[in-house]
Amino acid sequence: MKAIQVMFDEALLAQLDAEAEVRRDGRSAVLRRAVAEYLQHRRKEAIAAQYRKAYGERKGLDGELDGWEDQGRWPPE
Repeated sequence: MKAIQVMFDEALLAQLDAEAEVRRDGRSAVLRRAVAEYLQHRRKEAIAAQYRKAYGERKGLDGELDGWEDQGRWPPE
């Protein structure tokens, strides 16, 4: 692991230190988990945005297969 310096305002740091999880596991462990959750959330958002871009802008195949709807049906008995 690599040590880094992070600046917090005093009120936010006091709120962080008041949490039982921080007292139990320490600031570093809690902040590592928080950053990992943040990055996972951002990755999921990016994937969802890619899906929306790929599939949300167009409806179907833009009429490419219009008129072929009945071709995949079984013939009447």
